Amino acid sequence: MLFSQPARLRWSRIGVLLFLGETLVTGIELNLTDIVSIKAAASTVAYDMMKTYTGNQTGQTLGLLPEPYFWWEAGAMFGSMIDYYYYTEDDTYNDVVSQALLSQIGPNADYMPPAQSNDEGNDDQGFWGMAAMSAAEQNFPNPPSDQPQWLALAQAVFNSQAMRWDTTTCKGGLRWQIFTFNSGYTYKNSISNGVFFNLAARLAQYTGNQTYADWAVKTWDWVNSVSFMDSEYEIFDGAGDAANCTQPNKIRWTYNAGVYLLGAATMYSFTNQSSMWAERVEGLLNATDFFFSPNQTNVMYETACEPYGTCDTDQLSFKAYLSRWMAASTQVAPFIYDAVMLKLQASATAAAQQCSGGPTGTTCGQKWTDGTTWDGTSGVGQQMSALEVIQSNLVKNSTPPVTAATGGTSKGNPAAGSSGTVMLSGTTITQITLAEKISAGFITAFACIMAGGGVVWIVA
Repeated sequence: MLFSQPARLRWSRIGVLLFLGETLVTGIELNLTDIVSIKAAASTVAYDMMKTYTGNQTGQTLGLLPEPYFWWEAGAMFGSMIDYYYYTEDDTYNDVVSQALLSQIGPNADYMPPAQSNDEGNDDQGFWGMAAMSAAEQNFPNPPSDQPQWLALAQAVFNSQAMRWDTTTCKGGLRWQIFTFNSGYTYKNSISNGVFFNLAARLAQYTGNQTYADWAVKTWDWVNSVSFMDSEYEIFDGAGDAANCTQPNKIRWTYNAGVYLLGAATMYSFTNQSSMWAERVEGLLNATDFFFSPNQTNVMYETACEPYGTCDTDQLSFKAYLSRWMAASTQVAPFIYDAVMLKLQASATAAAQQCSGGPTGTTCGQKWTDGTTWDGTSGVGQQMSALEVIQSNLVKNSTPPVTAATGGTSKGNPAAGSSGTVMLSGTTITQITLAEKISAGFITAFACIMAGGGVVWIVA
């Protein structure tokens, strides 16, 4: 399927200057006081990004991006397109997004496709699970009734990861990698545990079930116990378990800051605006100052690699997630709205200016701090980052995320993903049982018992 940009959101007006016969592109025009302008700019960026997706073309694999993109980034991209529909109400890509999200669920409907077993980590699985969670929260059109539903898919990812909580080293936490034969299995990192924390908090909010919230607290406490987060709410990358996670790698990434911010903001809402979670939200938000340029006020940059031109394919997309989760955090913790929007507005303006490259003059670069001078880079990460920061400026005009009690229509399955069975290419292996994996005798058995339409949770 080849995409054509919807007429009602036809390319946002591109600032163009003609001088001595040369065309000087000044980026995508963006007026943050005009909803139509924001939607038009988002449409242009989304269109250029989705042209990269070839998985639905003959001979290609549904749900996958071409090389050099890894499986996880496709899930992240489709999550951005769920956001795109939520913010703009443009349904052009909905069928393609749904098809892609359902194509990669795997035989156990938990985003563990056998073809990805050589690469899939807990963070990778979690990005697909968070896309499904966003679909449930934003009332993205539900799959056909004979397919797993968005909420059930998010629950399956959560349950499969809860079974992997590992107390054999570092007194807990998720490993980066799922399988022992993958490089990184001996590393426990902030993003894998942050995704789990984020998903647990959002499932608690959506379902109202305390068990998810308990796991969110457990994960938060563990991350702090191993000093992956310091007293100033700075979040570090992770640590090897050979030294029991006592020597953290202190590099900092935007997406780590964002994933914990939204999780904490959601817990603030779930706990009826508790002062403890309010303090944590404020601390995490203040710590994001590290990712905003000292030279251009409130313009986001990837501090660890962007100034040096060393960001890899994955890292080029990280700003998308900080933008996404900062905006979403304002919906569950409104007291941070003004502070967040100061940053997202300035960053969106800069990002739109940087979308000035390529043959159409709308290709987005990474370095928003370079203004209208395109940095010469392009790709899904650059497009996704620009898309999320631009469309996030529509957050106040969008309906709040729904829950099961406030209009959510996605159907769940609290036992999804808890079978303990993982499929590898040509092989079925059984994971260590739930009772053996969850620490300190905290065993959660999910049972969905239909009695008069009710759901009973059994917690041992």
